[in-house]
Amino acid sequence: QVQLVESGGGLVQAGGSLRLSCAASGGTFSRYHMGWFRQAPGKEREFVAAITWRTSNTYYTDSVKGRFTISRDNAKNTVYLQMNSLKPEDTAVYYCAAGGSTVRDPGKYDYWGQGTQVTVSS
Repeated sequence: QVQLVESGGGLVQAGGSLRLSCAASGGTFSRYHMGWFRQAPGKEREFVAAITWRTSNTYYTDSVKGRFTISRDNAKNTVYLQMNSLKPEDTAVYYCAAGGSTVRDPGKYDYWGQGTQVTVSS
């Protein structure tokens, strides 16, 4: 019932910034944890960042701490990922997800967007 649509990806040079957005519809957005995951070619989908529904606590994988910031605007049914100081190893398809359980586990999310490509050149 929940639909998620990512936007904001693109091609950027190393050291640059991008802001990803994920717009939700068709469900109770404010009652879900929201997460960002990424998947590079030939690699497993990995956790990037998450924000909880009750208190908006945030979580990050170590490789993006200090560079990425996740936030949510419940009034707009939107979650954001601000990405600064981008590195070539950040290149991947980025997916947003909605769920109500374990924030770091992709298997615990119920809904997924189609993804947006982020490419960082050296």
